[in-house]
Amino acid sequence: MLKGRWRTTGSALLRIITVWAVSTLTMLLLAAVLPDFHLQSEDGDSVTRTALTAAWGAGAFGLLSALVWPVLVRALLLVPALVLGLLVFFLNGSLLLIALRLIPDGRGAADPQTAVVVAAVMSAVASATSTALAVGDDGAYRRRLSRLAVRRRRRTGEDGRHGGLPGTVFLQLDGVGHRVLQDAVADGLMPRLASWLGESPTGKNSTGKNSTGKSPAGKSRGTCADDPEPGPPPTHRLVPWRTDWSSQTGASQLGILHGSNHDVPAFRWYEKDTGRIMVSNRPASAARLQRRAIERTGDGGLLTFDGASRGNLFTGGADQLALVLSIAARRGRANRSRAGYFAYFSDPANAVRTVVSFVADVGREIGQSVRARLRGDRPRVGRGGLYPFIRAFATVVERDVVVTAVIGDMLAGRTAVYADLVAYDEVAHHSGPHSRDAAQVLARLDRSVGLIAKAAEHAPRGYRIVLLSDHGQSPGETFEAAYGLTLKDLVRAGCGLPVPRRAQRTRSGAEARDAARHAVLSALHRPEPEGAEEEPAPSGSDPVVLASGNLALISFPDVPERMSREHIDRRHPALLRTLASHPGIGFLLVRSEEHGSVVLGPGGAEVPVSELTDDGPLAGMGPGAADAVRRTDGFPHVADIMVNSMYDPQTGRVHAFEEQIGSHGGLGGEQALPFLMSPLTLSAPVPDGAELVGAEQVHQVLGRWLREAGGPQVPLDGPEARSVPGAGCGSHMRTTVARTAEDELDTA
Repeated sequence: MLKGRWRTTGSALLRIITVWAVSTLTMLLLAAVLPDFHLQSEDGDSVTRTALTAAWGAGAFGLLSALVWPVLVRALLLVPALVLGLLVFFLNGSLLLIALRLIPDGRGAADPQTAVVVAAVMSAVASATSTALAVGDDGAYRRRLSRLAVRRRRRTGEDGRHGGLPGTVFLQLDGVGHRVLQDAVADGLMPRLASWLGESPTGKNSTGKNSTGKSPAGKSRGTCADDPEPGPPPTHRLVPWRTDWSSQTGASQLGILHGSNHDVPAFRWYEKDTGRIMVSNRPASAARLQRRAIERTGDGGLLTFDGASRGNLFTGGADQLALVLSIAARRGRANRSRAGYFAYFSDPANAVRTVVSFVADVGREIGQSVRARLRGDRPRVGRGGLYPFIRAFATVVERDVVVTAVIGDMLAGRTAVYADLVAYDEVAHHSGPHSRDAAQVLARLDRSVGLIAKAAEHAPRGYRIVLLSDHGQSPGETFEAAYGLTLKDLVRAGCGLPVPRRAQRTRSGAEARDAARHAVLSALHRPEPEGAEEEPAPSGSDPVVLASGNLALISFPDVPERMSREHIDRRHPALLRTLASHPGIGFLLVRSEEHGSVVLGPGGAEVPVSELTDDGPLAGMGPGAADAVRRTDGFPHVADIMVNSMYDPQTGRVHAFEEQIGSHGGLGGEQALPFLMSPLTLSAPVPDGAELVGAEQVHQVLGRWLREAGGPQVPLDGPEARSVPGAGCGSHMRTTVARTAEDELDTA
């Protein structure tokens, strides 16, 4: 026992001395290279004296970083994440200047600009050295993790005994459709996932076929020498699942984490009873949706038992939260939405690496956008303004913080973790789901999954890693690009309301306004004067038109109840006919006083929802489309008119009603088919031949898997269901595996 403690203490001391020595050498090298950084007096010093000065400065800088830096970052916790990332450089440089002033006889000096560079390099080198040393000593590392976990659980009163039961990590690859994942594995872009599926790094298995079940394009199996090497034995299974009509993160993740996405008709919608426009990724809306789901199910969520929610829209009932939108509107100590940023940037080396990667990704996006424009790629949307910075935040900052948080959760031994990586979804919206830009993001996501899997080897308990997505994306040019006007313009034209001149000049806009004018005059039993100007629209407020990918919702706010088809026809006689006959629109859903709700399609098609099948107006929208429409029709806040864009089964394209060439939100194509990839040690999601339909059913599957591992200690259903726990301390992680557990457990 005593011998083990001496050995552990000696190893820790050796690591400190090694990091100090490497930092000293780094400081000497920088002093030799940078003209404005000095470690000698004006008269010069001996080599020994200079080395001692460097050692003193490196030691003082390391001590200040360990003691002062976390306090500074916590004080700046309310600063926006991007600003905090830039402040890191200046604060780190200030600490170096202070350290140089602590060197005896004033032998250390540097300009402020040079101090920023020196501090950044030294922090990165020290962090890398510490990581390499700590991870290399597996035995000491595991003992250290166990000791830290016991200390934390004693302090918080938690029961750290899990009886050797495995934990579960759910990683959501936002927006990655089932087909996209299959193609990425087949093309060798995701070797980690390929190995889990029993395929070689090139995406081929021992039969010579890739994950899509087909031989690689352009190649035939010839001699034995041409045959690929057999892949490793599979450890995971891959299945698709079908989303609800609202194929977007708000509806899917709410259903997955909280077991209900009832009354979430789209990403954006107008609620007549409250007068609010709900937007799934706004903190106040997310909090309201989460509260409604809990009230409906009586269950706190998937993660209520010893869970962690990272980078999600909703908490899932977890008490360990970082970058969770539904709590972002809170203020004070209970607001832990920024806890992940504090934990991450509390290590200046993290900030250095991430900011450099952030700048590189901004440059990468600008270069890719310019090349796409020069090549004349179609379809294409604008990618200027702030978008390069928004993309870099999703692909670099959010990814790094979330991956670090997940690693910290595993090293702390948590039972269930759910994390969302949004990088692919953001890039695919603007570059296209099958673009080269999006493929590069998939390759980087595969490396992130590999990093998490590697960290799991050092965790105090085993972990099962489940990958899933919340929806896919369907390609296609925007509605505006295809027809020269927005859906809002078309609706206003169909209502006889003023529209921009550019919309008036389009064929769709002119036809809509002509139809509206004829319908109004006919309804008033008045002939149309030759050459007359357009008549004013009937009285009533303007319609609210909200887009959610290729799904749009039209509401008339001055009518308190859901408007009927007959009421709409009386007020705007040409509107429904204009929309249903437009080539860019697939079908409409509207309530009828005579037939109940009906679906309207091209050519005058009209089918009562009660008789709706996957044929007729919904032909090509995919299996289960009729059931999805029927379910949404029963929501309290379904819009007066629900509009789904056209879908071409031959090309897979849809028309987004917003500026996206890769979109999701409605029915049609790959957007409605995400994936679920689970270890073979877990039970099959559904019996052979059955389909996994809807986010609520996915919630049931994930809950079953948690119960399989945890037995009765994970009560997810029934009267014993829990409410969301109150706010507590956020978890604090760092990106290096060796230091993550200590930060997480010591500062919680």
